[in-house]
Amino acid sequence: MAADTSGGRVSVVTPEQRVPLFGTDGIRGIAGEFPLVPEIVERLGETASQVYRRHWRGRRVELLVGRDTRDSGPWLLKRLAAGLRRGGFNVRNLGVITTPALAYLIPHERVTGGVMISASHNPAAFNGLKWFAPDGRKLPDAWEGEIEQRLAQQSHRPRVPVGSLTEDPLAREEYLAFVRRSFPAGRTLRGYRLVIDCANGAVTSFAATLFPDLGAAVNWLGIHPTGKNINQRCGAVAPQRLQQRVRATHSTCGFAFDGDSDRVAFVDEQGRLLDGDHLLAIAAQFLKAHRRLRGNVVVTTVMANLGLLRALEAMGIRVVLTPVGDRYVSEAMEREGAVLGGEQSGHLVFREFLSTGDGLITALQTLAIQQAMGQPFSRLRRLITKYPQALLNIRVRERQPLERLAGVQSAIRAASATLGREGRVFVRYSGTEPYLRVMVEGPHPKVTVRLAKEIAQAARSDLADSKSPLRRVYTYAKAWRQH
Repeated sequence: MAADTSGGRVSVVTPEQRVPLFGTDGIRGIAGEFPLVPEIVERLGETASQVYRRHWRGRRVELLVGRDTRDSGPWLLKRLAAGLRRGGFNVRNLGVITTPALAYLIPHERVTGGVMISASHNPAAFNGLKWFAPDGRKLPDAWEGEIEQRLAQQSHRPRVPVGSLTEDPLAREEYLAFVRRSFPAGRTLRGYRLVIDCANGAVTSFAATLFPDLGAAVNWLGIHPTGKNINQRCGAVAPQRLQQRVRATHSTCGFAFDGDSDRVAFVDEQGRLLDGDHLLAIAAQFLKAHRRLRGNVVVTTVMANLGLLRALEAMGIRVVLTPVGDRYVSEAMEREGAVLGGEQSGHLVFREFLSTGDGLITALQTLAIQQAMGQPFSRLRRLITKYPQALLNIRVRERQPLERLAGVQSAIRAASATLGREGRVFVRYSGTEPYLRVMVEGPHPKVTVRLAKEIAQAARSDLADSKSPLRRVYTYAKAWRQH
């Protein structure tokens, strides 16, 4: 970064003029590195306040700001609030709160918008800024683009803050009461033995109140946040301990949230994982049977397993596919009038209650559906037969356009020809991490893994990053053999 201090005016030339700041879920990176450095965060606050003000429609000029349990959260909140206040906004600090709680409170409190300081499922070193519009949904692409453009064009002149900064510790109680009301009236979870993993994240205190109050006996994991252990060998992205604990305690089921609780992963009584595809199939069948699946449609992303698509087709349910990202699922649900949508990652949207993914609501609705159907989760998971799926993550230094990577394109064409109509290939850059994601899906486990590795090797060659390791290979080969 270079600075010109002539005339007392500071002009900062930064990489945001050359690369997009916003990914699929706001702005994300390692706290203390660009763009999550104090000067840029403050400028983002002031610049964003101008964009919010331009789109303001009669609400109070006030933003709600919350954070998860990362130790970088307090200083990021302080610098962001300083920028927003310089832009003339009042800032209400909600403290440690979940992302869906913030999304619910924004329209409930009739404020201009909000910002969640969180990196969701990422390790503790990461953090991020998730920006919300007045309706409680993620900012439209056009607003994000306007923030980026203004940030790149405007110089920074320090000004005295004119907005206020207040604390609001009671807002969380309003959200918790709302979540409690989403569970069917008059029903409880008495007799349920649950294992719940809170990922050492923002949901910890909410879950500790909610599930015992409903009568469940709970065995807890990931409930001691230190600021440095969020998502560390726990939570929705690392369910191994959860699976072991469910089996060891003979529990009814278990589930794990991620760091900001916008997603959840379930485990059946035998310790087997149910991801977002399983949960969508279970909810879709139930809602359709009870004439609550409005429009007879489910919205999911292009990363959904073929097994889910085939199962929904067999149920006579129409499927709408979107790009990866819960925001795109929510937008498509709005257009289609759908009440159910989600992602394989465990972001599910029950639009009857909230227009964004909420791990707590997903957990409660899934438990209520299982209770009404009277079947164990080990039987409900059989609603879909997973196709073997391999996912490889290749760390990248820069995101070159995929269409310019000749080796990658050749490997994709070869893999697609091998799979024919019995499989799929998806290659994309992550919107939240510095990875190229390679996903191959087909009827034969060994073939899917081999093809994924061939594409990944071509990517490493094209990107001149041969030292980059192949991270995480997921395959549903075991589930495929079982069914």
